[in-house]
Amino acid sequence: MSVERDEESAQASAGPEYTELPEGWAWAELNDLRSADERPITDGPFGSNLASRHYTESGARVLRLQNIGDGEFRDEHAYISMDHFEQLTAHEVLPGDLVIASLGDNLPRACIIPEGLGPAIVKADCIRFRAHAEISTQWLLCSLISPATKRHAAASLRGIGRARLGLNGIRSLPVPVPPAAEQRRIADALTERLARLEKIARRTAKARAYVTALRKEVLLNAVPEPEEWPSDWQATTTGKAGAVDLGRARHPDWHTGPKMRPYLRVANVFEDHIDITSLMEMDFSEGLGKYRLLPGDILLNEGQSPHLVGRPAMYRGSPNGLAFTNSLLRFRAGEGVLPGWALLVFRRHLHAGRFMREVRITTNIAHLSAARLRAVEFPVPSLDEQRRIIRETKGRLAKVDALGRLLDRAESHSTALRRALLAEAFAGRLVPQDLDDEPAEDLLKRIRADREAAEVERKAARRAATQTRRKSRTKPRASDPTDAPPHPAPTTNTPLLEGEQTTLPLEFNA
Repeated sequence: MSVERDEESAQASAGPEYTELPEGWAWAELNDLRSADERPITDGPFGSNLASRHYTESGARVLRLQNIGDGEFRDEHAYISMDHFEQLTAHEVLPGDLVIASLGDNLPRACIIPEGLGPAIVKADCIRFRAHAEISTQWLLCSLISPATKRHAAASLRGIGRARLGLNGIRSLPVPVPPAAEQRRIADALTERLARLEKIARRTAKARAYVTALRKEVLLNAVPEPEEWPSDWQATTTGKAGAVDLGRARHPDWHTGPKMRPYLRVANVFEDHIDITSLMEMDFSEGLGKYRLLPGDILLNEGQSPHLVGRPAMYRGSPNGLAFTNSLLRFRAGEGVLPGWALLVFRRHLHAGRFMREVRITTNIAHLSAARLRAVEFPVPSLDEQRRIIRETKGRLAKVDALGRLLDRAESHSTALRRALLAEAFAGRLVPQDLDDEPAEDLLKRIRADREAAEVERKAARRAATQTRRKSRTKPRASDPTDAPPHPAPTTNTPLLEGEQTTLPLEFNA
């Protein structure tokens, strides 16, 4: 494909933001920037070649989607035996290679393989890319994770559930290529600035972990362990403090009907928060009363990851008329129990790991049955004491939440600054341009020539190998005495007796 055709196809597919390039830049597709020794981009092994049964405790590394951050390598560990690795060396990765995720969120995600990783391969949905020697890998990584590339990729995503970009989508990603010298200047400038932002991100993550621990401490101090309950608190169980019910099961027959009602499911219920942006509906022609929610009802996750089972939130009446499914449990407070107190007790149990002691695991999902929830201990102070503890705990949690919002703003600012840096870099505005730099178009022509020459050599090698195999199949066998023709019958002048025969040699002379 010519450079001109590369530029036209990339501009046509990339949208208005890709219509202008700085002087000396040129368009290419990602697949056109690969090393001359590399074949077209492929992904890792899948199916029977690499399955869960092949994993071992040590050996060669297997790089999976979990290892690919958005510009960073994540050191998650998975191994296969060295014997199995030797069978999959076509998918080997080396330090300095790019690895690109073709499945998941925020595509394309990519990272560079660090030094010292040891023998390693990529798994399916992870794309190894080895750039041409004259292309800066660090610059190319920044180009792949830039906002413009991600917006282009978003238009090519396919699949139901987890988004997939696919091999063709990755191969054809348009890349605005600067001159080689400018690539290095951009990479150096971005590396320095992005490193500062990464340092801020690490500090923010550390602060967020502190806020999470502080929130847990506030909740555990609000409702102590049972052995520390004051003597005037009533010690009872959840089932005696109120009514516990499981939601309605979903059924295909109820997908349509005359009395469609919105309902809450586990995906709507977070800790102390109900998300109503993605409500679903089913027909409640029968049984709505049993499953209708009332203001003050506490909903808890029935099926979840083990550490999230029992995650509670209060329904406060908006929107009106909601029901709930059997992925949730409902607690309706009884006499002498405030809904706010029940929510506080359940949040305390969640952070103390109390619900985890009651779960049962089925197909990787932990479940908290209604019967087990009813048996969980539940303290009941006087109503005045409940109100006092709720009021004081709300005040403390409000301060913790304010810290969390500050961290949210810091993260948003850092993310926006990162996007702006990448956008400026690939608009040609981050570093000064040098008109003496070799134009990118000349660089792309040379890369294409290298790739074509390498392909000619590969074809010649394949032809030579084919001819060698053919000759080996047609080569005469070594002589063997047993293969010699039989000697002709000896001739003699002795007259034959009547009735005797002899064999004459089959020799014919012209």
